[in-house]
Amino acid sequence: MNLLRAAGSVSALTLVSRITGLMREQMVSILFGANALTDAFLVAFRIPNMLRRLFAEGAFSQAFVPALAAERAAQGDEATHRLVDATATVLVWALLGVCVLGVLGAPLLVWLMGGGLKGEARLAAIDMTRWMFPYIGCMSLVALSAGILNTWKRFALPAFTPVLLNVAVIACGWGLAGPLEARGWPGIYAMAVGVMVGGLLQLGVQLPALKRLGMLPRIALRPAGLRAAWLHAGVRKILALMAPALLGVGVAQLSLIINTQIATHIGPGAATWVSLADRLMEFPIALAGVALGVVLTPLLSDAKTNGQGAEFSGLIDWGLRLVLLLGLPCALAMGLFAEPLVAVLYHYGDKFSAADVAQTAHAVQGYGIGLLGLLAIKILAPGFFARQDTRTPVRIAVVVLVFTQLMNAVWVPILGASGLALSIGLGALLNAVWLLIGLRRAGAYQPAPGWLGFGLRLLLATAGMGLLLGALAWQLDWIGMGKWLRVGWMALSLAGAALLYFVLLWMLRLNLRELMARRAS
Repeated sequence: MNLLRAAGSVSALTLVSRITGLMREQMVSILFGANALTDAFLVAFRIPNMLRRLFAEGAFSQAFVPALAAERAAQGDEATHRLVDATATVLVWALLGVCVLGVLGAPLLVWLMGGGLKGEARLAAIDMTRWMFPYIGCMSLVALSAGILNTWKRFALPAFTPVLLNVAVIACGWGLAGPLEARGWPGIYAMAVGVMVGGLLQLGVQLPALKRLGMLPRIALRPAGLRAAWLHAGVRKILALMAPALLGVGVAQLSLIINTQIATHIGPGAATWVSLADRLMEFPIALAGVALGVVLTPLLSDAKTNGQGAEFSGLIDWGLRLVLLLGLPCALAMGLFAEPLVAVLYHYGDKFSAADVAQTAHAVQGYGIGLLGLLAIKILAPGFFARQDTRTPVRIAVVVLVFTQLMNAVWVPILGASGLALSIGLGALLNAVWLLIGLRRAGAYQPAPGWLGFGLRLLLATAGMGLLLGALAWQLDWIGMGKWLRVGWMALSLAGAALLYFVLLWMLRLNLRELMARRAS
């Protein structure tokens, strides 16, 4: 299997998801602006989304995919199906309880996540939390399905399904906001309806793919079936692996809770500025980090299971080189070209002002400082999970949490909302460096020859590209120019910068063909 082709297909589909996600955020800025009610939606959506990352795509996936790959390699497909059935049964029953508790406990959750929300915004956040909380149930089952499909090397569909969420939210936003406002409801509630519709769509499209593989889970509905599933050895193994992974992901989500609280206390719109900057940062993460992580996780698990230490190390080395190749110019662009990017993407109409552009751009720059760390984590963390070592990333995550909040204490009083983004970026760099050191000390990763020349060539090409972007950012009035002129200049600027970067790499004789030809053994 050609790794670049596999990663490229996932990257392309993930990029489509990020583009539609960006369209969703553009709709928010156009219809609602940056204010207390948009902050309320972000807090409400963040609660089930946080639990999704905590239980589904986070700790569960980190434990489930390696266990599933090991079970398939050792016992075959029939035993693997029994593990899938048992896991799905335990997951469904757990989700039912979590969703009921979440709906009942919405006021407490909103207070924990967004204590700075007051009056109408607080009540709206509680209502939308209750509407959207079942989303975690849909997305946890989607994570189960994605883990199965990725183990069978079916990467495309799981990468595509997030598009359905964005399309549903966009359709409901444009179609329902006006009618809701006409009936006395806040128009932002349309976003909550769209989230639930999108969750159901994402789950619905995965089921036929599982059926074609013969891996559609059979859920036990009787207590005896639940007990048998709970006692399944594979489920017990997954739960044992989840425990430290849950703590590790929980640390990251605790950081998110603290940051959201801080943002709601900075002032109206602050949570929205940080969220819009985060959406922009997800583009380069989708381009490299997410796609590479999805492709490498099952391959690393296979290499570890089969005792292929050189293959394991080679996969990580290849992933890190691509991260640097694609991430370094993106990080520089987010630093030099943040205001033009934000102006083109969000500055339409009167509700998202020039001041909002400036605040969001500063947050983008803060994230950009840590972009390489955020990307590298997507490569390095799967190296630990494939070795079924979930404890080391947890210990690192705890220290990074403390470090991030210390950085918040330093930077937020000085920089405001952008200080939150800067702290996250610095924490990501610390996390990535520590993970790298951990893999090196464990003997799991040995850098291949040629890193010095590779890095110097990238630095020179990135510097040349940066001169072009800096000149364009400073010479053009990105906020004052007309909408379509601004879009046209942005397209030319980014295309020209990318072309210059790769031409400089070619002139510096960087062997891109070798990276493109990397295959899994």
